[in-house]
Amino acid sequence: MSNPMMAADALALDSLLAEASARTGGLDDFGPGDFREALRVLEPALYDEARLSAQGRALLREKLVAQLANRLVIEDHCKRYPEILQQPVDDPLVIVGLPRTGTTLLQRVLAVDPQFSKAQWWETRYPAPLPGESLEQPEVRIGRAKAEVAAMIEFVPQILTIHPLDAEQPDEEFMLMEHSFLCAMDSYVNVPAYTAWLDRQDQTQVYAYLKKMLQFLQWQQARRGIAPGRRWLLKSPQHLHTLELLLKVFPRAQVILTHRDPGKTIPSLASFIHTLWQIYSDQADPAQVGEQWNSRMARALRHSMAVRDGTPGEAFLDVHFEDTVSQPLDVVERIYRFAGLELTADVRADMTDWLAANGREKRAAHHYDAEAFGLDEARLQRDYGEYRARHLTN
Repeated sequence: MSNPMMAADALALDSLLAEASARTGGLDDFGPGDFREALRVLEPALYDEARLSAQGRALLREKLVAQLANRLVIEDHCKRYPEILQQPVDDPLVIVGLPRTGTTLLQRVLAVDPQFSKAQWWETRYPAPLPGESLEQPEVRIGRAKAEVAAMIEFVPQILTIHPLDAEQPDEEFMLMEHSFLCAMDSYVNVPAYTAWLDRQDQTQVYAYLKKMLQFLQWQQARRGIAPGRRWLLKSPQHLHTLELLLKVFPRAQVILTHRDPGKTIPSLASFIHTLWQIYSDQADPAQVGEQWNSRMARALRHSMAVRDGTPGEAFLDVHFEDTVSQPLDVVERIYRFAGLELTADVRADMTDWLAANGREKRAAHHYDAEAFGLDEARLQRDYGEYRARHLTN
Protein backbone atom coordinates (compact mmCIF):
# COMPACT_ATOMS: atom_id res chain seq x y z
CA MET A 1 0.00 0.00 0.00
CA SER A 2 1.35 3.41 -0.92
CA ASN A 3 1.98 5.96 1.80
CA PRO A 4 -0.81 8.56 1.56
CA MET A 5 1.32 11.07 3.47
CA MET A 6 3.92 11.23 0.71
CA ALA A 7 3.60 13.82 -2.02
CA ALA A 8 2.88 12.13 -5.32
CA ASP A 9 6.15 13.09 -7.00
CA ALA A 10 8.50 13.83 -4.08
CA LEU A 11 10.78 10.91 -4.88
CA ALA A 12 10.07 10.58 -8.61
CA LEU A 13 13.12 10.50 -10.84
CA ASP A 14 12.16 13.55 -12.93
CA SER A 15 11.55 15.61 -9.79
CA LEU A 16 14.91 14.65 -8.29
CA LEU A 17 16.83 15.35 -11.51
CA ALA A 18 15.12 18.70 -12.04
CA GLU A 19 15.84 19.86 -8.50
CA ALA A 20 19.50 18.82 -8.75
CA SER A 21 19.87 20.66 -12.05
CA ALA A 22 18.25 23.79 -10.63
CA ARG A 23 20.60 23.77 -7.65
CA THR A 24 23.65 23.67 -9.89
CA GLY A 25 22.70 26.51 -12.20
CA GLY A 26 21.23 24.32 -14.93
CA LEU A 27 23.94 21.68 -15.29
CA ASP A 28 22.48 18.60 -16.96
CA ASP A 29 25.26 16.00 -17.43
CA PHE A 30 25.04 13.52 -14.55
CA GLY A 31 27.75 11.25 -15.93
CA PRO A 32 27.68 7.56 -16.84
CA GLY A 33 26.02 4.60 -15.18
CA ASP A 34 22.65 3.02 -14.51
CA PHE A 35 21.70 5.49 -11.79
CA ARG A 36 18.42 6.46 -13.48
CA GLU A 37 17.25 2.86 -13.56
CA ALA A 38 18.33 2.44 -9.95
CA LEU A 39 16.28 5.44 -8.84
CA ARG A 40 13.28 4.22 -10.83
CA VAL A 41 13.46 0.89 -8.98
CA LEU A 42 14.00 2.62 -5.65
CA GLU A 43 10.99 4.95 -5.88
CA PRO A 44 8.17 2.37 -5.54
CA ALA A 45 10.14 0.52 -2.86
CA LEU A 46 10.29 3.74 -0.84
CA TYR A 47 6.54 4.24 -1.24
CA ASP A 48 5.46 0.67 -0.64
CA GLU A 49 8.01 -0.83 1.74
CA ALA A 50 10.06 1.76 3.62
CA ARG A 51 7.32 3.16 5.90
CA LEU A 52 8.97 6.57 5.76
CA SER A 53 8.07 9.16 8.36
CA ALA A 54 7.50 12.76 7.28
CA GLN A 55 10.99 13.56 8.57
CA GLY A 56 12.45 10.54 6.86
CA ARG A 57 10.85 11.42 3.55
CA ALA A 58 12.27 14.94 3.66
CA LEU A 59 15.73 13.76 4.73
CA LEU A 60 15.85 11.07 2.07
CA ARG A 61 14.75 13.38 -0.72
CA GLU A 62 17.40 15.87 0.29
CA LYS A 63 20.02 13.12 0.38
CA LEU A 64 19.17 11.93 -3.13
CA VAL A 65 18.99 15.42 -4.62
CA ALA A 66 22.29 16.41 -3.02
CA GLN A 67 24.00 13.32 -4.41
CA LEU A 68 22.63 14.01 -7.88
CA ALA A 69 23.83 17.61 -7.61
CA ASN A 70 27.27 16.33 -6.64
CA ARG A 71 27.34 14.21 -9.79
CA LEU A 72 26.54 17.25 -11.92
CA VAL A 73 29.29 19.36 -10.35
CA ILE A 74 31.83 16.52 -10.57
CA GLU A 75 31.14 15.97 -14.28
CA ASP A 76 31.38 19.70 -14.92
CA HIS A 77 34.77 19.90 -13.20
CA CYS A 78 36.11 16.83 -14.99
CA LYS A 79 35.30 18.49 -18.33
CA ARG A 80 36.88 21.79 -17.37
CA TYR A 81 39.91 20.28 -15.67
CA PRO A 82 40.86 17.10 -17.56
CA GLU A 83 43.86 16.60 -15.28
CA ILE A 84 41.43 15.36 -12.61
CA LEU A 85 41.07 12.02 -14.35
CA GLN A 86 44.86 11.69 -14.59
CA GLN A 87 45.24 11.59 -10.81
CA PRO A 88 46.91 8.30 -9.74
CA VAL A 89 44.73 6.29 -7.33
CA ASP A 90 45.33 2.71 -8.50
CA ASP A 91 46.96 1.18 -5.40
CA PRO A 92 44.85 1.93 -2.31
CA LEU A 93 45.33 0.14 0.97
CA VAL A 94 41.81 -1.03 1.82
CA ILE A 95 40.54 -2.15 5.23
CA VAL A 96 37.69 -4.63 4.76
CA GLY A 97 35.73 -6.52 7.39
CA LEU A 98 32.45 -6.75 9.20
CA PRO A 99 31.53 -3.65 11.20
CA ARG A 100 32.68 -3.88 14.81
CA THR A 101 35.93 -5.65 13.90
CA GLY A 102 38.29 -2.74 14.58
CA THR A 103 38.16 -1.24 11.09
CA THR A 104 37.57 2.35 12.24
CA LEU A 105 40.35 2.14 14.82
CA LEU A 106 42.77 0.83 12.21
CA GLN A 107 41.78 3.43 9.63
CA ARG A 108 42.14 6.35 12.00
CA VAL A 109 45.42 5.31 13.55
CA LEU A 110 46.93 4.70 10.10
CA ALA A 111 45.51 8.03 8.90
CA VAL A 112 47.82 9.80 11.34
CA ASP A 113 50.57 9.13 8.77
CA PRO A 114 50.70 11.75 5.97
CA GLN A 115 51.94 8.97 3.65
CA PHE A 116 48.25 8.15 3.18
CA SER A 117 45.64 10.09 1.27
CA LYS A 118 42.28 9.92 3.01
CA ALA A 119 38.83 11.43 2.97
CA GLN A 120 37.28 12.99 6.04
CA TRP A 121 33.58 12.46 6.73
CA TRP A 122 32.70 15.90 5.38
CA GLU A 123 34.43 15.07 2.08
CA THR A 124 32.47 11.85 1.63
CA ARG A 125 29.21 13.65 2.44
CA TYR A 126 30.02 16.75 0.36
CA PRO A 127 32.63 15.76 -2.25
CA ALA A 128 31.76 18.63 -4.59
CA PRO A 129 31.89 22.37 -3.89
CA LEU A 130 28.62 24.06 -3.03
CA PRO A 131 27.33 27.33 -4.53
CA GLY A 132 29.27 30.33 -3.30
CA GLU A 133 32.23 28.23 -2.21
CA SER A 134 35.69 28.00 -3.74
CA LEU A 135 37.67 24.80 -4.16
CA GLU A 136 40.35 26.19 -1.90
CA GLN A 137 38.00 27.24 0.92
CA PRO A 138 35.43 24.48 1.67
CA GLU A 139 34.09 26.08 4.85
CA VAL A 140 30.45 25.82 3.73
CA ARG A 141 30.71 22.07 3.26
CA ILE A 142 32.57 21.56 6.53
CA GLY A 143 30.00 23.67 8.38
CA ARG A 144 27.08 21.74 6.93
CA ALA A 145 28.72 18.42 7.74
CA LYS A 146 29.38 19.46 11.33
CA ALA A 147 25.77 20.56 11.72
CA GLU A 148 24.51 17.26 10.30
CA VAL A 149 26.69 15.22 12.63
CA ALA A 150 25.51 17.28 15.60
CA ALA A 151 21.88 16.78 14.57
CA MET A 152 22.37 13.01 14.18
CA ILE A 153 23.95 12.78 17.60
CA GLU A 154 21.12 14.80 19.13
CA PHE A 155 18.43 12.69 17.44
CA VAL A 156 20.07 9.28 18.02
CA PRO A 157 22.73 9.78 20.72
CA GLN A 158 23.35 6.02 20.89
CA ILE A 159 25.02 6.25 17.48
CA LEU A 160 28.24 7.35 19.21
CA THR A 161 28.39 4.11 21.17
CA ILE A 162 28.51 2.26 17.84
CA HIS A 163 30.59 4.53 15.59
CA PRO A 164 32.73 7.52 16.66
CA LEU A 165 31.14 9.98 14.27
CA ASP A 166 33.14 13.13 13.56
CA ALA A 167 32.83 15.37 10.49
CA GLU A 168 36.58 16.06 10.46
CA GLN A 169 37.89 12.55 11.01
CA PRO A 170 38.76 10.10 8.21
CA ASP A 171 35.82 7.84 7.47
CA GLU A 172 34.78 5.17 5.03
CA GLU A 173 34.04 5.74 1.36
CA PHE A 174 30.55 4.25 1.50
CA MET A 175 28.89 7.64 1.02
CA LEU A 176 31.00 8.18 -2.09
CA MET A 177 29.91 4.81 -3.46
CA GLU A 178 26.28 5.76 -2.87
CA HIS A 179 26.54 8.33 -5.64
CA SER A 180 26.20 5.50 -8.15
CA PHE A 181 22.80 4.68 -6.54
CA LEU A 182 23.72 1.01 -6.92
CA CYS A 183 24.70 0.66 -3.30
CA ALA A 184 23.20 -0.59 -0.06
CA MET A 185 20.25 1.76 0.36
CA ASP A 186 18.92 -0.78 2.88
CA SER A 187 21.47 0.67 5.28
CA TYR A 188 18.96 3.47 5.78
CA VAL A 189 15.53 2.10 4.93
CA ASN A 190 13.72 -1.19 4.43
CA VAL A 191 13.48 -1.62 0.65
CA PRO A 192 13.67 -5.37 -0.11
CA ALA A 193 12.42 -4.99 -3.70
CA TYR A 194 15.27 -2.57 -4.48
CA THR A 195 17.77 -4.79 -2.66
CA ALA A 196 16.70 -7.85 -4.68
CA TRP A 197 17.12 -5.84 -7.89
CA LEU A 198 20.52 -4.57 -6.77
CA ASP A 199 21.79 -8.08 -6.13
CA ARG A 200 21.30 -8.87 -9.82
CA GLN A 201 23.30 -5.88 -11.14
CA ASP A 202 26.91 -5.64 -12.27
CA GLN A 203 28.39 -3.22 -9.76
CA THR A 204 31.67 -2.61 -11.58
CA GLN A 205 30.34 0.87 -12.31
CA VAL A 206 30.15 1.59 -8.55
CA TYR A 207 33.91 1.17 -8.34
CA ALA A 208 34.59 3.06 -11.55
CA TYR A 209 32.67 6.01 -10.15
CA LEU A 210 34.38 5.66 -6.77
CA LYS A 211 37.73 5.94 -8.57
CA LYS A 212 36.60 9.14 -10.30
CA MET A 213 35.47 10.61 -6.97
CA LEU A 214 38.78 9.77 -5.28
CA GLN A 215 40.59 11.46 -8.17
CA PHE A 216 38.37 14.52 -7.72
CA LEU A 217 39.01 14.61 -3.97
CA GLN A 218 42.77 14.20 -4.45
CA TRP A 219 42.80 17.02 -7.00
CA GLN A 220 40.84 19.26 -4.61
CA GLN A 221 43.13 18.44 -1.71
CA ALA A 222 46.11 19.54 -3.79
CA ARG A 223 44.31 22.83 -4.48
CA ARG A 224 44.06 23.26 -0.70
CA GLY A 225 47.78 22.65 -0.30
CA ILE A 226 47.52 19.04 0.88
CA ALA A 227 50.22 16.96 -0.77
CA PRO A 228 48.98 13.62 -2.10
CA GLY A 229 49.98 10.62 -0.06
CA ARG A 230 51.83 7.66 -1.50
CA ARG A 231 48.63 5.62 -1.34
CA TRP A 232 44.95 6.09 -0.58
CA LEU A 233 43.69 4.61 2.68
CA LEU A 234 40.17 3.23 2.27
CA LYS A 235 37.79 1.32 4.54
CA SER A 236 34.32 -0.13 4.10
CA PRO A 237 32.52 -3.37 4.98
CA GLN A 238 30.64 -2.89 1.70
CA HIS A 239 33.62 -4.34 -0.18
CA LEU A 240 32.97 -7.78 1.32
CA HIS A 241 30.16 -8.15 -1.24
CA THR A 242 32.30 -7.16 -4.23
CA LEU A 243 35.97 -7.77 -3.49
CA GLU A 244 36.63 -8.94 -7.03
CA LEU A 245 35.33 -5.63 -8.42
CA LEU A 246 37.48 -3.62 -6.02
CA LEU A 247 40.53 -5.50 -7.30
CA LYS A 248 39.39 -5.16 -10.92
CA VAL A 249 39.10 -1.37 -10.82
CA PHE A 250 42.04 -0.84 -8.45
CA PRO A 251 44.42 -3.52 -9.76
CA ARG A 252 47.26 -2.76 -7.34
CA ALA A 253 45.07 -2.54 -4.25
CA GLN A 254 46.05 -4.42 -1.11
CA VAL A 255 43.35 -5.55 1.30
CA ILE A 256 43.52 -5.82 5.09
CA LEU A 257 40.83 -8.32 6.16
CA THR A 258 39.68 -7.86 9.75
CA HIS A 259 38.25 -10.78 11.72
CA ARG A 260 36.13 -11.18 14.84
CA ASP A 261 33.54 -13.71 15.93
CA PRO A 262 30.24 -12.89 14.15
CA GLY A 263 28.46 -13.51 17.44
CA LYS A 264 30.06 -10.26 18.64
CA THR A 265 29.62 -8.34 15.39
CA ILE A 266 26.37 -9.27 13.64
CA PRO A 267 23.96 -8.39 16.51
CA SER A 268 25.87 -5.12 17.03
CA LEU A 269 25.64 -4.36 13.31
CA ALA A 270 21.91 -5.09 13.37
CA SER A 271 21.55 -2.62 16.24
CA PHE A 272 23.42 0.02 14.23
CA ILE A 273 21.29 -0.50 11.12
CA HIS A 274 18.12 -0.40 13.24
CA THR A 275 19.33 2.92 14.65
CA LEU A 276 19.77 4.28 11.11
CA TRP A 277 16.36 2.99 9.99
CA GLN A 278 14.80 4.88 12.91
CA ILE A 279 16.06 8.16 11.48
CA TYR A 280 13.85 7.63 8.42
CA SER A 281 10.95 5.56 9.78
CA ASP A 282 8.86 5.46 12.95
CA GLN A 283 8.14 1.78 12.24
CA ALA A 284 11.59 0.24 11.93
CA ASP A 285 11.23 -3.47 12.71
CA PRO A 286 14.24 -5.02 14.48
CA ALA A 287 13.30 -8.52 13.32
CA GLN A 288 13.38 -7.39 9.68
CA VAL A 289 16.76 -5.74 10.24
CA GLY A 290 18.16 -8.91 11.78
CA GLU A 291 16.86 -11.18 9.04
CA GLN A 292 18.02 -9.01 6.15
CA TRP A 293 21.42 -7.98 7.45
CA ASN A 294 22.39 -11.32 8.89
CA SER A 295 21.60 -12.98 5.56
CA ARG A 296 23.47 -10.30 3.60
CA MET A 297 26.59 -10.39 5.73
CA ALA A 298 26.72 -14.18 5.87
CA ARG A 299 26.56 -14.22 2.07
CA ALA A 300 29.18 -11.46 1.88
CA LEU A 301 31.63 -13.40 4.04
CA ARG A 302 31.15 -16.55 1.97
CA HIS A 303 31.70 -14.49 -1.18
CA SER A 304 34.84 -12.82 0.15
CA MET A 305 36.30 -16.20 1.11
CA ALA A 306 35.63 -17.50 -2.39
CA VAL A 307 37.21 -14.44 -4.02
CA ARG A 308 40.24 -14.79 -1.81
CA ASP A 309 40.63 -18.46 -2.75
CA GLY A 310 41.07 -17.38 -6.38
CA THR A 311 43.34 -14.37 -5.79
CA PRO A 312 47.12 -14.23 -5.22
CA GLY A 313 47.85 -14.29 -1.50
CA GLU A 314 49.98 -11.14 -1.48
CA ALA A 315 46.82 -9.09 -2.03
CA PHE A 316 45.51 -9.88 1.48
CA LEU A 317 46.57 -9.54 5.09
CA ASP A 318 44.53 -11.03 7.96
CA VAL A 319 44.16 -9.02 11.16
CA HIS A 320 42.22 -10.14 14.22
CA PHE A 321 40.18 -7.74 16.31
CA GLU A 322 41.68 -8.95 19.57
CA ASP A 323 45.18 -8.05 18.32
CA THR A 324 44.03 -4.65 17.08
CA VAL A 325 42.64 -3.83 20.51
CA SER A 326 45.40 -5.34 22.66
CA GLN A 327 48.50 -4.50 20.61
CA PRO A 328 47.52 -1.95 17.94
CA LEU A 329 51.05 -0.80 17.12
CA ASP A 330 52.19 -4.37 16.53
CA VAL A 331 49.32 -4.70 14.05
CA VAL A 332 50.30 -1.37 12.47
CA GLU A 333 53.86 -2.63 11.98
CA ARG A 334 52.55 -5.79 10.28
CA ILE A 335 50.45 -3.61 7.96
CA TYR A 336 53.43 -1.46 7.01
CA ARG A 337 55.50 -4.53 6.18
CA PHE A 338 52.60 -5.89 4.12
CA ALA A 339 52.22 -2.58 2.26
CA GLY A 340 55.95 -2.05 1.73
CA LEU A 341 55.90 1.28 3.56
CA GLU A 342 58.24 2.76 6.15
CA LEU A 343 56.91 3.50 9.62
CA THR A 344 59.06 6.35 10.89
CA ALA A 345 59.76 6.95 14.57
CA ASP A 346 57.95 10.29 14.45
CA VAL A 347 54.80 8.79 12.93
CA ARG A 348 54.89 5.91 15.42
CA ALA A 349 55.05 8.45 18.25
CA ASP A 350 52.11 10.37 16.76
CA MET A 351 50.12 7.13 16.53
CA THR A 352 50.90 6.36 20.17
CA ASP A 353 49.57 9.79 21.14
CA TRP A 354 46.44 9.29 19.02
CA LEU A 355 45.72 5.92 20.62
CA ALA A 356 46.10 7.40 24.10
CA ALA A 357 43.61 10.13 23.28
CA ASN A 358 41.06 7.96 21.44
CA GLY A 359 40.72 4.72 23.39
CA ARG A 360 37.43 2.82 23.27
CA GLU A 361 36.99 3.53 26.99
CA LYS A 362 36.42 7.19 26.06
CA ARG A 363 32.99 6.24 24.66
CA ALA A 364 29.97 4.65 26.31
CA ALA A 365 29.44 0.93 25.91
CA HIS A 366 27.10 -0.27 23.16
CA HIS A 367 24.19 -2.29 24.56
CA TYR A 368 21.86 -4.36 22.39
CA ASP A 369 19.64 -7.44 22.59
CA ALA A 370 20.60 -10.07 20.01
CA GLU A 371 17.29 -11.87 20.56
CA ALA A 372 15.36 -8.78 19.41
CA PHE A 373 16.99 -9.25 16.01
CA GLY A 374 16.37 -13.01 15.91
CA LEU A 375 20.09 -13.74 16.17
CA ASP A 376 20.55 -16.60 18.59
CA GLU A 377 23.72 -18.68 18.71
CA ALA A 378 22.19 -21.60 16.79
CA ARG A 379 21.49 -19.32 13.83
CA LEU A 380 24.88 -17.68 13.99
CA GLN A 381 26.63 -21.05 14.02
CA ARG A 382 24.57 -22.23 11.07
CA ASP A 383 25.34 -19.11 9.02
CA TYR A 384 28.97 -18.52 10.04
CA GLY A 385 30.29 -21.98 10.86
CA GLU A 386 32.49 -22.10 7.76
CA TYR A 387 33.89 -18.62 8.43
CA ARG A 388 34.58 -19.43 12.07
CA ALA A 389 36.34 -22.67 11.10
CA ARG A 390 38.60 -20.86 8.64
CA HIS A 391 39.47 -17.68 10.49
CA LEU A 392 38.70 -18.02 14.19
CA THR A 393 40.06 -21.40 15.27
CA ASN A 394 43.56 -21.75 16.67
